[in-house]
Amino acid sequence: MGNPYDTASERMSVLPRTLKFKGELSAEEDLLIQGTVEGTIHHTQRVTVCEEGKVKANIRAQVIKVEGLVEGDLHAERSVFVAESGNLRGNIHAPSVCLVEGSHFNGAIEMDPKKGGQQASRSDGKAARATTPSKTAAGGE
Repeated sequence: MGNPYDTASERMSVLPRTLKFKGELSAEEDLLIQGTVEGTIHHTQRVTVCEEGKVKANIRAQVIKVEGLVEGDLHAERSVFVAESGNLRGNIHAPSVCLVEGSHFNGAIEMDPKKGGQQASRSDGKAARATTPSKTAAGGE
């Protein structure tokens, strides 16, 4: 019987809560961040920042999911998902973006039409847009 985790797309690395990493992080498998990372992250698969995770880094991966705190720019080949518990301070570059209602986001979104041309969406199906915490001069939304 062969190893069930013998391909990069089926393996996952976990950085636990107690781990504090500083520097350049790269790998071929999925990455689950529960601890603290500062520097740069470059993965060929999925990167998930868990609710307890804290990242101060630019992240490049196929798919990026933010459930915790991220300060840095996200560059995804396929998609970025910011969960309700997610707090992102940085720019998003991806063909598909989902900001769940209740998530915190401060930055800009660039969706390359050559990589899918999909519209940013929220979990309720409405179009997403970046806003500032204060209401507009016209009286709010």
